[in-house]
Amino acid sequence: MQASSRGRVVAVVGMGIVLALWSLPATASVITLNPTGDAFVSASNASNNYGAAGALSVAASGLAKGEFQSYMKFDTSSAKSSFDSTFGAGQWIIQSVTLQLTAASPTNPIFNSPSFAGLFSVTWIPDDSWTEGTGTPSAPGSTGVTFSAQPSLAGAADLGTFTYGGTTSGQTTCTLSLPSGFAADVSGGNLVSLHLLAADSSVSYVFNSVNNTTVGNRPLLSITAMTPEPATLALLAVGTLILARGKRDKRS
Repeated sequence: MQASSRGRVVAVVGMGIVLALWSLPATASVITLNPTGDAFVSASNASNNYGAAGALSVAASGLAKGEFQSYMKFDTSSAKSSFDSTFGAGQWIIQSVTLQLTAASPTNPIFNSPSFAGLFSVTWIPDDSWTEGTGTPSAPGSTGVTFSAQPSLAGAADLGTFTYGGTTSGQTTCTLSLPSGFAADVSGGNLVSLHLLAADSSVSYVFNSVNNTTVGNRPLLSITAMTPEPATLALLAVGTLILARGKRDKRS
């Protein structure tokens, strides 16, 4: 067959592949996870652990009760197993990750009260070695994560800055960015640690922890995975076909 004829055949076949793959529906699957552990740390009580508290907090350093930061750890292994089963191992990508927080009334005197609207940030940290601990505001612990003994922030990546409206009820949903380290951690089914802290000088946000007795009020990480875009698959298929044609032409 002449080269021009082969070219026409490749073009027709390539177009057929594009149309076939383009018509495939994009499929997605969502897995939701509660933390396997979480804790807040307090600058004013730097050596105390509060891992078993029913609430968490982020608060700016200039407030009356001082700065608060919070940590959460999620085990994403079940999400990876589910996506592998749904799509096939290596056949899916992370489309989005959201973190849902439910506001709580700061009834314990350890927290800044009342709540103050403002900004808070969420970062991913590679260090998963921290432990939740068993301390509470009424009975602080001495083991586990504390303000004085926080996880390493080496390699941390910013996942976004979000607005808290100052209410003591209702939910805030944070759509997290997907820097490579964080996305790889989630895709790999690893432990994933998040660090939450104030992003302005006024915020004081108290929200429910994984120890809250109402399951629906606990922090929730939602991971959405999907097959690659049909257009991407089509282009890859056509590219492979053209490459194969080029190799055959060189041998002619």
